[in-house]
Amino acid sequence: MTLPYYVPPEQLIKDRADFARKGIARGRSIVALEYVDGILLMGGNPSSALHKLSEIYDRIAFAGVGRYNEFETLRVAGIRYADLKGYSYNRTDVSAKGLANAYSQTVGQIFTHEVKPYEVEVLVAEVGDVPEDDRMYHVRFDGTLHDAHRFAALGGHDERLAERLAEGWRPGLDLAEAIRLAAVSIEAVEETEIPPEGWEAAVLDRTLGRRKFRRLRPDEIAAARAAGPGPDGPTASDEAEDG
Repeated sequence: MTLPYYVPPEQLIKDRADFARKGIARGRSIVALEYVDGILLMGGNPSSALHKLSEIYDRIAFAGVGRYNEFETLRVAGIRYADLKGYSYNRTDVSAKGLANAYSQTVGQIFTHEVKPYEVEVLVAEVGDVPEDDRMYHVRFDGTLHDAHRFAALGGHDERLAERLAEGWRPGLDLAEAIRLAAVSIEAVEETEIPPEGWEAAVLDRTLGRRKFRRLRPDEIAAARAAGPGPDGPTASDEAEDG
């Protein structure tokens, strides 16, 4: 009888983490940032059929990067979780924190026990009645859960994106300024220009009715970008011309 190969647990976890990171890095980045009326979620997405941003519940939104079929499975599971909890108890009992914890347990279990980990990172955002009640939770490929404040970045360039957002974010941004900051940061880090129709963007707007989620149209994005250079400086193309 042939004995199975032994792989040290440390090496196994490292190999799975490297595999997941490579898969996530092949996708387009997404940023989320707080503005005066809520939370903006925005990222490059050339496909009009496959959404990376979605409504989960009245005040809760979902964003995913990486392998589409895997984060779509998580999105659908999140909707079922929220619907069941809201129906069984009360709509106000459905929270981004509870959903993010459920995602963390699921993704962590898959990372530890399955042969192939999920090549995804997800963000769960919830808008409150006041800015102090806004919440964002970032779930990584290994199930690690981070409580994000002010802004969050997902994807292979998350650290550089977070640095760009930190330079440009300030309290009281309006929606147009938030759109410009998100777009300029992503274009600068990914070193590419994205046309208005190449973006996918949505907001959780606390000024709306019961359902706070709203998708932004390409003309809204174009108008916001045309209104100014962006709160954190010139675009990637401006920097290239200056260099």
